[in-house]
Amino acid sequence: MTDELEQKALITIFGGTGDLANRKLYPSLYHLFSKGSLGDNFAVVGTARREWSNDFFRDKVKESIKDIEGSEKNADAFASHFYYQSHDVTNKDSYVKLKDLSDELDAKYELEGNRLFYLAMAPNFFGTIASRIKSEGFVDTKGFHRLIIEKPFGHDLASAEELNNSLRQAFNEDEIYRIDHYLGKEMIQNISVIRFANSIIESLWNNRYIDNIQVSLTEVLGVEDRGRYYDESGALRDMVQNHILQIVSLLAMEPPINLTTREIRHEKVRALRSLRVFEGKEVHQNFIRGQYGPGEVNGKELKGYRQEDNVDPHSNTETFVAAKLEIDNFRWAGVPFYIRTGKRLAKKTTQIAIQFKDVPLNLFGQQQSLGGNVLVIHIQPDEGITLHLNVKEPGQGMVTMPVNLNYIHSSPDGMNTPEAYEKLILDCLRGDATYFSHWDEVSLSWNFIDHVADVWTKTKDHFPNYKSGSMGPKEADDLIQHDGFQWFPID
Repeated sequence: MTDELEQKALITIFGGTGDLANRKLYPSLYHLFSKGSLGDNFAVVGTARREWSNDFFRDKVKESIKDIEGSEKNADAFASHFYYQSHDVTNKDSYVKLKDLSDELDAKYELEGNRLFYLAMAPNFFGTIASRIKSEGFVDTKGFHRLIIEKPFGHDLASAEELNNSLRQAFNEDEIYRIDHYLGKEMIQNISVIRFANSIIESLWNNRYIDNIQVSLTEVLGVEDRGRYYDESGALRDMVQNHILQIVSLLAMEPPINLTTREIRHEKVRALRSLRVFEGKEVHQNFIRGQYGPGEVNGKELKGYRQEDNVDPHSNTETFVAAKLEIDNFRWAGVPFYIRTGKRLAKKTTQIAIQFKDVPLNLFGQQQSLGGNVLVIHIQPDEGITLHLNVKEPGQGMVTMPVNLNYIHSSPDGMNTPEAYEKLILDCLRGDATYFSHWDEVSLSWNFIDHVADVWTKTKDHFPNYKSGSMGPKEADDLIQHDGFQWFPID
């Protein structure tokens, strides 16, 4: 890993005309450029099937950053580092031309053979591109060679293994960066600091003091224009397999020996290995699924999932998942991890609520109910930390009242913000894979998910079972209330 301020590299983006590149990648690269992390020694090649010129491509890049304050001052200087190559990912001649351009830019910008390949396109092309990168000599340079791929990392364990095997023919595991934008979020990365930099927190981070942990990722939008993809995926594969299980692994991991990529990943893998795999009836007892029906929000009529474009009118695909997870190790035995995620819910948020055990005896009289101590990590749309405590109410007597200690981390709204990509792209350039998914994490999470998916595919559920604009099916409330808990309110 290099700690140099300025990073030298040729960044090749396959899918350079796509939505991801325009909304996330180019603005993120601009932020790195404006902060000095990218100087004069970098170049970006965008590839896609469209016949674009360099000038037209640069105009598109400048358009993608026009809303960034102050970008007009150095937009031309930034865009001058961008080049376009029309490309057919299945055609060998296209790779020959792309290789020639890469070598030319390597020499022009003195990039020392450092190459980053970003596959911002359909996963079914990943293997083909990786093998061509290898066979056509793109990685025959003295510098580093790194590959960033977007999820989904397969549809199940078998397809994930097939994808991984195809990538490993061209790249080593330490050269493959499986990007999950949630891991680039400031408060996700803050989990480790909150735990390991505060003795008051880490000493309580176990089953002696914690009652339960809740992870909520809720959305107000429906599937929008992703109906075809979503109907084959569902909330279990789209959200739980990656985002949620990554968060759970960070919460449940043991303290690493040090904060290196290797040691943090090692502890995350150990946590996922401790995750109890449910089978058969256990799936129905610990997992709830839902699908949104029609509803009304702010006077607006909303369609049900089965009425969305490109969705099977008899679809059995879940748009909501709630579950009770168990970590079978010494630290977490007996502490349930409740998770929930869904679309068309009442509020949009990502938050983690750590609920501590109640005091053993209420000294303030049975007429007073003490509020629970809860540490809430707000990830989006607001970022920060809230600690819920009990204090004395002003005035005579010993009447208690709840108070909140708040830390607000200023950050722009939005789930998939460019800032998350900015951090992760810079990490990749620096060779820091801490917040990228290792293959062992991917395979363990898919093994866990496959057991749930296998049971669900064999049983037809009664959908839809929650209205658009609600907080999901009643069964999700029953799941947690059965253990004597309630979902922590979403602000």
